[in-house]
Amino acid sequence: MSRVSSRASGTSTKRLAEDGDICPVCKSSRYLNPNMRFLVNPECYHRMCESCVDRIFSHGPAPCPIAGCKRTLRKARFRSQTFEDLKVEREVDIRRRVARVMNKTESDFETLADYNNYLETVETVTWNLILKIDLEATERRLRLWEEAQKAELESLYSSASRRVLSTADQDLQSDTQRVILKKSGVQRKTVSHSSSAADTPEPTAAGNADTGFRFHGLKKRVAPEPEKPFDPYGGWSLEPQYYVVQPDYDVDFITGAKTDIHHLAGGYDLRDFYSRALCEAFSGFGVFVQDEIIARENGVVERVRTETQAAASVTVGVRDVNMDDVF
Repeated sequence: MSRVSSRASGTSTKRLAEDGDICPVCKSSRYLNPNMRFLVNPECYHRMCESCVDRIFSHGPAPCPIAGCKRTLRKARFRSQTFEDLKVEREVDIRRRVARVMNKTESDFETLADYNNYLETVETVTWNLILKIDLEATERRLRLWEEAQKAELESLYSSASRRVLSTADQDLQSDTQRVILKKSGVQRKTVSHSSSAADTPEPTAAGNADTGFRFHGLKKRVAPEPEKPFDPYGGWSLEPQYYVVQPDYDVDFITGAKTDIHHLAGGYDLRDFYSRALCEAFSGFGVFVQDEIIARENGVVERVRTETQAAASVTVGVRDVNMDDVF
């Protein structure tokens, strides 16, 4: 009887282990601890309970406790499992990582064929990582490509920020450099040498640098133009076009108003009167009546032609009306 019970308990333990309800480290069972939570680390995807993670990795990085695994794990990278199958979990993480690094779109390539070749390369890299084929070489190429993309973006951002510098800032920098150069002959020589060395780029093999991948038809990135200040009027100018308002006018009928207390009592400014009077006087400038008449007549003719064509299209196939028929 004891042999049968032990065999049954061993079978149940094996079933629990296969179902993932037993921690492979401390052998705790979810049957005895319903609140037990399992965590995985993307370094090796070995599952273990949260208590083991706190006990082993709370004091810093430590090797994975699973036999045969030599990965060094950190507590911060442990997370809850999303998918039931750990292979699917690993594949999703790999695809997310590759998509974050190799994130080109069709607009980044000159032709659709070049973009399709790029997608094929991305899929090849992804499956090499999933199936662990040429793992070290693929990891190296992916890391080089990521570093190259970061360096390219940093250069674009730096060039864009340099273009945003105002002329006043550039003048201030030139004046400061001029003051430094006048301090002494030794400093002048040193600063001149350093500035010339900074202005002259060192010969580098940037064009031949190893970026991990070479894609045909990939467009060169261009720094975006600095954003123009917001114009609420959409390019329309409110400044008068045909006149300039003067601060004062020597006109007889407004001379008395300049000193009259009744005109100045409410804070009224005669310059508002000047502006309004000139606007009314010159408001007809730039308006040519003959051009408006021609445009209006052309519009009427075009409208009549359009209406006639519409009416003709509606009455296609209808017998003409005999206007002589009294009925």
